[in-house]
Amino acid sequence: MFLAMGLAVLLALAVAGLVHHQLAKVSERKPTGGTQKIVVAAESLPLGTRLDAKNVRMVDWPETAPITGMFGQAEDCIGRAVVRAMVENEPILESNLAPAGSGSGLPAGIPEGMRAISVAVNDVIEVAGFVQPGTVVDVLATGAIEGQGQASGSVTRMVLEGVRVLAAGQKTEPDKQGVAQTVPVITLLVTPEQANVLVMASAQGRIQLALRNAVDRRIVNPPAVEQTRLFQGGSPAPAVGTFHTGKAAPPPLYSIEVIRGNKKEVVSFPNP
Repeated sequence: MFLAMGLAVLLALAVAGLVHHQLAKVSERKPTGGTQKIVVAAESLPLGTRLDAKNVRMVDWPETAPITGMFGQAEDCIGRAVVRAMVENEPILESNLAPAGSGSGLPAGIPEGMRAISVAVNDVIEVAGFVQPGTVVDVLATGAIEGQGQASGSVTRMVLEGVRVLAAGQKTEPDKQGVAQTVPVITLLVTPEQANVLVMASAQGRIQLALRNAVDRRIVNPPAVEQTRLFQGGSPAPAVGTFHTGKAAPPPLYSIEVIRGNKKEVVSFPNP
């Protein structure tokens, strides 16, 4: 009996030693593949920040997980501005930087082919201060129909949809706590064609911003609303996608029965 117990203890010690040896080998095993140095943000970088030796740094990065557009030397990206806000330790990529020589600040954050245009707002137009940098808005314009008086011929139309806000006042970053901030001017990112529409709407009528979810990219194109239809009980505006000619329906015909001898016929005339 004592012999069996001794053998069991020896066997347990042997197994424990084997397991300890295997674990030690695993812990000493080095990861496969080497590392390389890449450039990352040393701190949070607001839109338009020009990169310098103080706000970037080098870190080790696995060679087996390269990122398209990453930089291996800080000198290759220093002096260029970021076109979107970045967080600390985020890799600096070519797609996140403005072209060399394009300056810094807000102009560097404007993509090629786009324009930044500012409009005067109040706390109502800017949706009680919740229109902040990075949010997305629609622009509605109210003005007079040509040939009619302002009081009797006003119309409201959604002239722009899905426009991104670049700046609120002089701030290009939203409040981190999401607190509403009232500012006198909002700067929007638009195409040249949209810039024309926005300037005309601001000059000839009144504009209103409608805040929307930033991930909602649907173009709704709702029908315009005329003042007479809204307040005088007129027919509702045609639904989107329907065909509306704008022509009035012809008046009903006036019919009479004419008897000639033993013949009868019905003759129709326009109803006066």
